[in-house]
Amino acid sequence: MPIIPVRYDHPDAVKLNDIVQEEYTERYGESDVTPLAPEMFDPPRGLYLLSYDDDGRPVATGGWRAQEHSEDGYADGDAEIKRMFVIREARGQGLARRILAELEDSARAAGRIRMVLETGTEQPEAMALYASSGYVPVRKFGHYRFHEESRCYGKLL
Repeated sequence: MPIIPVRYDHPDAVKLNDIVQEEYTERYGESDVTPLAPEMFDPPRGLYLLSYDDDGRPVATGGWRAQEHSEDGYADGDAEIKRMFVIREARGQGLARRILAELEDSARAAGRIRMVLETGTEQPEAMALYASSGYVPVRKFGHYRFHEESRCYGKLL
């Protein structure tokens, strides 16, 4: 399945974002309200990827955006993963792992030092993916850093 860079506001990215928001609502009772804008993912300070199935349907997404030291808990040189998602019908085919590897390579090439992400207790498959990919728990950061169900991970690039 091809993985291609797109803007965060690409119609297929918007479509998948709507689906992931529905899943967040199912799992947490509300959607993710982290402030995001398309330009946050524009190279060289970010990247947004989509994967398509053989019928041309968007099935997976993920992006990173550059972060620097802030009161939200980020550190200089961070690359934050956002909107890693695979639709239910396409899970179990290694797409998330492929997208994650491309995001890491891109962030490293852009001079980022550490990849960080926030997920939650209602996403055990995400926590397992990140742990098996070398991510370790880090001090909480970002919009949900004070939420009990929030889990933050990092990996040196």
